[in-house]
Order: sequence, then C-alpha cells, then structure tokens
Amino acid sequence: MTLYKSGEDYLKAILVLTNRNGFVRSIDVAKYLKVTKPSVSRAMRLLQEGQFLSMDEKKRVYLTELGREIAEGMYERNRILTKGLIAIGVDPETAEQDACKIEHDLSNATFEKLKAHWEMLVSNSGII
Repeated sequence: MTLYKSGEDYLKAILVLTNRNGFVRSIDVAKYLKVTKPSVSRAMRLLQEGQFLSMDEKKRVYLTELGREIAEGMYERNRILTKGLIAIGVDPETAEQDACKIEHDLSNATFEKLKAHWEMLVSNSGII
C-alpha cells in the first residue's frame, strides 16, 4: 500500500497522542488533526488494511512496528526542520507549518544533509 502525506500525518498524530496520553482513540485523532470523524474512520480503515496500525476491542489505536517506524521518522523530520527554521529566524508558528509541508517532500538524502549540517551548527554554537 502506498502511504500518502495524509497517512503520514495520521501516523505522526497517533504517535504524538500516544506519547502524550498513553493511548489513542479515533476521536482524539480527529480533534488533533481538526478533521471530521468520517475522515478519520476511513483513514483508520485504510491504515489498518496497510498494516500500519491496529485497534483493540475498546477502539484504542496502536501503531504496528511499521507504522511506528514511519511515524517516528516523520516526527523527527518535523522536529528538526521546525528547529532549523526557527534557528534561521522564521517565527515558530510559520516554522511548524512549513516544516509540516516540507517533511513529506524532502528526499532522505537531503534531509540527512540538513540534519547533519544543523547538528554541526548546534555543536559549534548551541543554536538548535
């Protein structure tokens, strides 16, 4: 199954909410992403079919190993891109919005180069 931007956003949201609350329900995801319940239901079904997540009898949502791997990668991209944009003077709200857009389209090679460069800046100046 091909995972699109919206699917990555759902997985990242589930990861963030799980880390924050200990468990996640579809309604939590809907509120977090500011989308409708039917949109979440459809996404959850597709993500289950793709084996990115599972649900228990109480309708709690859990990331599979594959889902967690993708979610953690997207979260890392978002976190590093946001911090990097803030470090170059972008206001935090805009940095977060832009990072959310960039994280999906940036190649792994380019992301790794940016990450290494920004980590070098941190070690030399404490910027990020």
